[in-house]
Amino acid sequence: MNTLLDRRQFLTRTALAATSLALLPAGLMQGATFRGRIRKAMIVGEVTEAALQPLKDAGFEGVETSHVCAEADAAKGAAVAEKLGMQVHSVLRGWMEFNSDNPQKVEESLEKTRMALRAAKAYGADAILLVPCRIGGMPMPEAWEFDIEFDEKTGHLTRVAAGDNEKYAAYIKAHDQATVTSRAAVEKLIPLAQELKVVIGLENVWNNLWVKPHLFRHFVASFNSPWVKAYLDVGNHVKYAPAQEWIKALGSLIAKVHIKDFKLNPDGHGGKFVHPRDGSIDWPVARKALDDAGYSNWATIEDGGLPLAEFNRRLDLILAGE
Repeated sequence: MNTLLDRRQFLTRTALAATSLALLPAGLMQGATFRGRIRKAMIVGEVTEAALQPLKDAGFEGVETSHVCAEADAAKGAAVAEKLGMQVHSVLRGWMEFNSDNPQKVEESLEKTRMALRAAKAYGADAILLVPCRIGGMPMPEAWEFDIEFDEKTGHLTRVAAGDNEKYAAYIKAHDQATVTSRAAVEKLIPLAQELKVVIGLENVWNNLWVKPHLFRHFVASFNSPWVKAYLDVGNHVKYAPAQEWIKALGSLIAKVHIKDFKLNPDGHGGKFVHPRDGSIDWPVARKALDDAGYSNWATIEDGGLPLAEFNRRLDLILAGE
């Protein structure tokens, strides 16, 4: 046994380990068990120094902006963020009407999305959040009643609940139409997304579509494009399935993550949105699932009503797996 060599190897490995720990964000130092680095952000409107400085002071590293604007204005916002050592990582576009029967509304939605993609490029962001459309106004299962089966080739629903699905026929028809029209619209946007190198992050947000993890994964994966991924809001989906099930199903398809919480009623049926760590999400399990999925990007709090420092503290705990 070469004791000197063993000692040198020990010292070298210890130094490398210390260096690796130093590179981790403060919130991960306790456990140091996660491979990916997740950075902290909040949502703002216009990107100004007045909006960003308090976030920086509270410990946030970047923002997602809902201010979709001309490229020149977005470039000014990028300069403001850079001056503060922050980053605009995403643009929140919101609701589109890709399933509309009115061709003009579909084209308007496409143009709004194109504008968001161009603004994102100018901001220095690498993704946009996009909700393709919504459906409603017809009988559909309650969140806890969904038991979905679908055609693996087309993504069309064959049933949405156990038993007779006749009363849900209008919902199934609207859902299938939304899948077809949304896919057609997003496919038109992929060339621009590829040119700009900005990911289209599809979000599923109480729009009565793709309400189960395996179905949403199928829809996102059907584009077979690195420029179309999922923008997962961890809290939005809790009434349909636990957060970790969504994360595990989507895996490497997750482009970005929104952080909020949802507290289920005692019977598990329905509930309400609450601040992060006050609800039903098992955050250590969800954090582990994100790491298993190889997620290493941004976590953006979509919430208000607490001091920024408290939001930052809670996000640190979540990212530390606590």
